[in-house]
Amino acid sequence: MTTETIHEVLHPANWKAAKGYANGILADGRVVYLGGQIGWNADQVFEAKDLVGQTRQTLQNIVDVLKEAGGRPEHIVKLTWYITDKKEYLANVREIGAAYREVLGKHFPAMAMVQVVALMEDEAKVEIEATAVLPR
Repeated sequence: MTTETIHEVLHPANWKAAKGYANGILADGRVVYLGGQIGWNADQVFEAKDLVGQTRQTLQNIVDVLKEAGGRPEHIVKLTWYITDKKEYLANVREIGAAYREVLGKHFPAMAMVQVVALMEDEAKVEIEATAVLPR
């Protein structure tokens, strides 16, 4: 897994270090927009009922779709997370971080996370949109 981004991380010198995300990314190349991915498998079946397992599958789905464009995790410049339970996320943040690093490595793009009342699929606990920039 990669430990660096191929894009330029934007971080004001006088700001406290961002942990697990970037405040901004400067990128040049072909843009790939990925629709919201959820934690079901290729057959649209939820194998995991818990947030950690669904997060791992959601991230893997992002990698799989990105691969169709010739992309890799280090090309991701932005992730927007939608979760249904902030408390469940905070209670499992270490395990979610481990699942993240397992799938995406130590690449931390710009991110936002929002708690929502529900997602369109009743079993879904997380949905993540991604934007990637592939080198020309």
